[in-house]
Amino acid sequence: MAAMAMEDARALLERSRRVVVLTGAGISTDSGIPDFRGPRGLWTKNPEAEKTATLQAYVADPELRRRAWRNRLTSPMWASEPNAGHHALVDLERSGRLHTLVTQNIDGLHQKAGSDPERIIEIHGTTLEVICLTCGHRQPAEPVHERVRAGEDDPACTMTSADRAVCGGILKPATISFGQNLVAEDLFRAEAAAAACDLLLAVGSTLAVFPAAGLVPVAVRHGAVVIIVNGDPTEMDQLADVVVNGSISECLQALVEGLPPAVR
Repeated sequence: MAAMAMEDARALLERSRRVVVLTGAGISTDSGIPDFRGPRGLWTKNPEAEKTATLQAYVADPELRRRAWRNRLTSPMWASEPNAGHHALVDLERSGRLHTLVTQNIDGLHQKAGSDPERIIEIHGTTLEVICLTCGHRQPAEPVHERVRAGEDDPACTMTSADRAVCGGILKPATISFGQNLVAEDLFRAEAAAAACDLLLAVGSTLAVFPAAGLVPVAVRHGAVVIIVNGDPTEMDQLADVVVNGSISECLQALVEGLPPAVR
């Protein structure tokens, strides 16, 4: 990490009073969860895997769904724990500065680290729940995983209607797939937070996926300072006041450690 960039970012963070944080897959790589588009990303190494995140392909191809359920059972996500980066954002919240944490991640590690769920917007959904594409019923993921372990390779919705008819709809993780709209309320809340913040901290995101990446220019248009912390350059670096490249967990820890309480 560049010492001068860290000093500048730290000074800006100390002066801030209303921070919005946007996190991407890079913050979870130190927890053993690979990112998607980085040099060693899941989709970089295996472009075929991206199909499982495309709604049209998922709905149309039963074999793809079967592979997706099998892959979920062996995902490193289930054994992962929050790292120093996640904990640093909890410390930022405790300093009185963090207003909203918008995450593109679906792993639930921010909540597991102790971030206030009321401040978190999971803009791309969560893998900890499963949703039926026919009736919309949501449920915890683990009972469905148990069905897959027991031999159901493409589990269907078992909800029953008033006349006792079984739904039978396609189940998928409660994540936002390509070709699927974001939850309008979540997007509105995230954009409103970005427009009202005095500092936007973008962490571990390539800032290439919209509309989440659009929070950066929204913040800039409304006069906020922007800090980007990432392992590699991003597509929004030219909009940032400070760019810090390096280990995300180490950089965040150094930025937040010993941060005094915000003065109102």
